[in-house]
Amino acid sequence: MKRILVWVLALSLALSLAACSSGGGNGGDGNRVVNVCGWGENIDPDLIEQFEKETGITVNYQTAESNETMYALIKQGGSDYDVIVPSDYMIGQMIAEDMLSELDFSLIPNYEKIDSQYKNLSFDPENKYAVPYTWGTLGIIYNPAMTGGEIDSWSALFDTKYAGQVGMIGNPRDAIGAALMYLGHSVNTTDEAEIREAYQLIADARDAGVYQGFFMDELYDKMEAGETALCTYYAGDFLSMHSNNSDLRFVVPKEGSNWFVDAMCVLKDAEHKTEAMEWINFICSTEACLANMDYIWYASPNAEALEQYPAYYEEQNGEPLDPELYEVMAAPKEVLENCEAYLNLPGDTLQLYTDLWVDLRI
Repeated sequence: MKRILVWVLALSLALSLAACSSGGGNGGDGNRVVNVCGWGENIDPDLIEQFEKETGITVNYQTAESNETMYALIKQGGSDYDVIVPSDYMIGQMIAEDMLSELDFSLIPNYEKIDSQYKNLSFDPENKYAVPYTWGTLGIIYNPAMTGGEIDSWSALFDTKYAGQVGMIGNPRDAIGAALMYLGHSVNTTDEAEIREAYQLIADARDAGVYQGFFMDELYDKMEAGETALCTYYAGDFLSMHSNNSDLRFVVPKEGSNWFVDAMCVLKDAEHKTEAMEWINFICSTEACLANMDYIWYASPNAEALEQYPAYYEEQNGEPLDPELYEVMAAPKEVLENCEAYLNLPGDTLQLYTDLWVDLRI
């Protein structure tokens, strides 16, 4: 619900590289340390302080702009992360490339609190490498006063009647995925013709002046201030925006959308693996999950926390939780049934995405 601007340290690859090269080791004094990389605005900082007090472990918390930025940093050797929090499809890719360490679940007893529907998922079918952190849906955030009414389709992202008013999401999997969904294709298609068709839809809209740009966390200020009429972004982030601009609306388009899971993983060459497991276990606790949901508005995979959250919200905020907002946070079964999870794609398809994305961003 609150903003965490202090965590937005890496809004570009260059800035991320600079941040990661500047510290994060043991400090030379023997103190226990864990280096964590998550998304901007995606953790309650009080939890970091609490963990440090309870364990004596110093947390060096950094952020990445997207899965692709995080992956590039790690591959280029520009990070010293122990724990990372990528999304499902990127975890699958990292497992395939032998980048992740198998977890020691004897040090993560709170894993039992993770609901079974977030286990044995396609990216980690044997539950060896990842502990789910949050889940949610991709959708369209819009201001009906600016769009002239309600929106229910991905078509709005490509419609010239919104020229100069649209913020397209700044990562390739979601942007091209939105176009694929509008065209009736799977977000996991490997058909080059279908992917190029989706690319062309975005390129034509870009060339027609539909987009203000391709953005990530910049969308918070743009949507809240009424500078942007609509954008593609995530349910949890919509709820943060809504707390600052109640005119905003969120919709999972009728064509369907992406249902995602972000999960905590430990890098294979992590220097502080025991501390990493302790961090993961702490974040999995019901108390931490409740506090985190109340801060970041993303649904928890901790079954107890998700069930208890409406009462927790009322206790913390002195008013009932709006049921409609809770359904945005924790999308009901009928919404999720019309959503598709991203899968790790073959290497040649990933390269095609990269090539097309470079062209879109020129």
